[in-house]
Amino acid sequence: MPLVSKVCAIAMARLATEMMMGKTLKDLKPKKVAIPHFGVKEAVFPFNMFPEVDPLLGPEMRSTGEVLGIASSFGLAYWKAEEAITPLPTKGTVLITVSETDRSLLPEVAKQFKDLGFKILTTAGTHAYLKTHAIESQAILKEHEGRPNITDAIKNREIQLVINTPAGKLSKYDDSYIRKSAIKYRVPYITTLTAALAAAKGIAAYKQGGTQVRSIQSYHADIAR
Repeated sequence: MPLVSKVCAIAMARLATEMMMGKTLKDLKPKKVAIPHFGVKEAVFPFNMFPEVDPLLGPEMRSTGEVLGIASSFGLAYWKAEEAITPLPTKGTVLITVSETDRSLLPEVAKQFKDLGFKILTTAGTHAYLKTHAIESQAILKEHEGRPNITDAIKNREIQLVINTPAGKLSKYDDSYIRKSAIKYRVPYITTLTAALAAAKGIAAYKQGGTQVRSIQSYHADIAR
């Protein structure tokens, strides 16, 4: 609620308190307004303090803070939110390793990063799937398949972004080492293809015009009342 209040310039906590004290919505005279900018909230997680913990999200409250990115486009707002935690790369190599149940958006994700100029590294299954969609990538070994492998590439700074959807209990081999290595060597990592698409939009928006600093008051001034 505090972040939504900041984006919309509406004191929601005060309005909610007034309603709890007896006022009605009619008394508060609400009206529709157009919000000409976008706000993206990103949570901050302390996984770097616990290197042996798999950084997967569950029902537990694990975040230790949050940041807000505001911009005139969704892509740039997403970029700003990520920049405050672990900046997204604008070039280099992206590792894509996706479980079989998450491949519906895979071709679109790979194509967007390829269009942005990134080199695509993939594990065997992802490599074969992209090949059927005429999208080229370079195959890389998993840790149990030999060397040089994913862990070596992350350690050697050969990978600038990791996109890894967890295989979970359906997989014969544990893939948490990929996410743990990304955290250890401070490589941005993404665990859903929806977030990967958002990241591609963010990188594209940043490469088109960069970012500029604006006060929250200047964003609020643009909201027509």
